[in-house]
Amino acid sequence: MPFSLGPIAPVLLGLISAQVALGIMTPLIPILLLRVGASSPEIGLIASAYYVGFLAGALSCDRIVTRVGHIRAFAVFAAVAADAALLLVFSAVAWQVAVLRLLIGFASSGMFLVVESWLNDRSDPSNRGRTFGAYLVASWGASALGPLALNVVQASPVMFVLVGIAFATAVLPMALTQQANPVVRPQAHFALGRLFRISPVGMACCLGSGLINGAYYSLVPVYLERQGYGSGSVAAFISAAMIAGLLVQYPVGVLSDRFGRRPVMLVTLSAGFAIAIAMALVGGVSLVIANVLGFLFAFMTAPLYGLGAGQTNDRMERGDYVAASGGLLFTWSLGSAIGPGAAGFVMGRVGPAGLFGYLALVLAVLGLFTTARMLLRTEVPRERRGAYVPATAAPLRHSELVSRVAAALRYPGATDSVWQTVLHEQNRPTRD
Repeated sequence: MPFSLGPIAPVLLGLISAQVALGIMTPLIPILLLRVGASSPEIGLIASAYYVGFLAGALSCDRIVTRVGHIRAFAVFAAVAADAALLLVFSAVAWQVAVLRLLIGFASSGMFLVVESWLNDRSDPSNRGRTFGAYLVASWGASALGPLALNVVQASPVMFVLVGIAFATAVLPMALTQQANPVVRPQAHFALGRLFRISPVGMACCLGSGLINGAYYSLVPVYLERQGYGSGSVAAFISAAMIAGLLVQYPVGVLSDRFGRRPVMLVTLSAGFAIAIAMALVGGVSLVIANVLGFLFAFMTAPLYGLGAGQTNDRMERGDYVAASGGLLFTWSLGSAIGPGAAGFVMGRVGPAGLFGYLALVLAVLGLFTTARMLLRTEVPRERRGAYVPATAAPLRHSELVSRVAAALRYPGATDSVWQTVLHEQNRPTRD
């Protein structure tokens, strides 16, 4: 079918509004928690609560979609997110913020499920890549735009009203559309143990991506605030990091297709480790230097999930691509839920620089494991490699997780994610 934005415009507009809301909350919640005296471990656990809610939504949101349809379900999820955001105006106690953050994670998983179901239903093999491209630009762009609100409005609990408005506004394009509801389709599962045996490095890299990026984007506002940077500087730092994550995907994809996943993986891990050490040692540098280092760190670590998924897909049979991606994203989600809490604990013990000490440690362990596997197992030949998976690594944009976790846990009713469907159609079966 010809490519047209018309059939997917309602969900893209709704996605943009929801991602702006999520983008505002990324720096806002840690900054406000610091002002009321919350500790780094508490802030880390609150960040982890979002992913716990996201996983809970992945296991149950499809029931709501199946029962009432995509449009009504999207309205329900957006309303829950808006209500939770508005309640954050009155919540200054850590456990209250954690519960509301969990609810927002649950609602976000439902909204992303609706978005990906819709995009997959409104596309075919001839235009699915362009559909995904529009989705990626809308998602990354809105997420990078959201934090910049802190340069316009002073960070305060009142900003949660703006977050609630953005979530509520996401309903309007969906409520006014005349498009029909898509059909929710079932998926197969793929055992995690079997997935690890097929590609230990791929699975480890996806886990590491969650451990690293979940902690980085959740707790770097705490690091920056305690180094003396203002809320506007924090917002600019996070937006720059998100832009880096978008820019890096294509060049890393080209390099990994040419030279192999693991060599490129090892380079990005080594460079990320060096930058993390530099960030841990040079606290209090000028804003320009901090932004450059933060941009470079995101540039090196954002492709980790894509590299891990590509490494795994190179060794999969064609019919297993979609189901296997569920195991990879479930692995990532566990890392994302653990990472902020673990990094917050380290920061509580050694200070703000502990964030980058934690990140350096994870990168070092992952780099050593990758090196060991390279010595034990040869790279897949270039002609037998599948396509690189350009994946959004920041916590705000792991929308594929919703459909994939359900499949990984043998839960019926999940839908194909846009990019994994492209892989299913384009990759060739290879096995080492």
